[in-house]
Amino acid sequence: MEIDNNPISIKSLANRYHLDGKQLQKQYKNHLSDYKTWDQLSHSEEWMIFEKNIGPKLSLDETSISNGELYTILTNKAAKGNKGAIIAMIKGVKSEGIIKLLEENISLEKRRMVKEITIDMANNMEKIGNEVFQNSSIVTDRFHVQQLINDAMQEIRIRFRWKAIDEENEAIKKAKKLGKKYYSPTYKNGDTKKQLLARSRYLLFKPSNKWTTSQKIRSEVLFKEFPDIEKAYKHTMHFRGIFEHSKDKETAKEKIFKWIKKINGNEFESFQTAGSSIVNHFDTILNYFDNRSTNASAESFNAKIKSFRATFRGVRDVKFFLYRLQKLYA
Repeated sequence: MEIDNNPISIKSLANRYHLDGKQLQKQYKNHLSDYKTWDQLSHSEEWMIFEKNIGPKLSLDETSISNGELYTILTNKAAKGNKGAIIAMIKGVKSEGIIKLLEENISLEKRRMVKEITIDMANNMEKIGNEVFQNSSIVTDRFHVQQLINDAMQEIRIRFRWKAIDEENEAIKKAKKLGKKYYSPTYKNGDTKKQLLARSRYLLFKPSNKWTTSQKIRSEVLFKEFPDIEKAYKHTMHFRGIFEHSKDKETAKEKIFKWIKKINGNEFESFQTAGSSIVNHFDTILNYFDNRSTNASAESFNAKIKSFRATFRGVRDVKFFLYRLQKLYA
């Protein structure tokens, strides 16, 4: 009987023939698969590398397999998250060890084939890309950069929210001393101040033309009561627009410099910190405008790993989990 490696098909087979699922998994591992003779079995928990899957455009990212243990993952974008996607999975995120393993197990000829690698804003990822794939252009993923700016804006909203919670707690204490019941005042949309600041989180991620009717009303109240949040929101949308509307690297470079100069002159410390991070990664951020490449394929692949892990309801046997993973994606 031939069994597909897909865990869903194994589960379906067990149900169809009224077999014990755990027993079938055990039989597959020990007898029906080539797990015992797998050529990477001895070191798979520490690393596994598939040189044949190298391509010109790669993604470099990290993911958690079990109990928060991080693995660095190198994938081929051309595989679109399917068979042939995994080039390497290496336990940990320390650049030195990862560089050594990649250089020892992927030939120089193959490494020279790589023309572009997308990464997040982590310095260790940039170092790995530069040292192992010296012919490649390193691209910092635009969505990670935008997330940094979003976080700077949300920090301002959260600061006001904690202040509102403190104010409400103090008002409740005073009312209790007077033997009264305290009810928070509400705005025209029915939100209290605390609720307004909590419920505004999602509308601040979106451009105003994508707001629902209730979000438009809430934003009017929010921006009237907290003009600093409106300023922060406009800074965020302006930055997002640079990525969406700049047609070339030079135009984007000029616009980003102007944006950084503008936020350096305002009172928002979180934006100034984000601006400093952008300056530190400026060259790799600008490389996005060459081909508009992102790390979306890596994020999608991470989601597949999480889904695969959920199928097993966690990972008890890491080596066997990685064996199943490489069967599907390497």
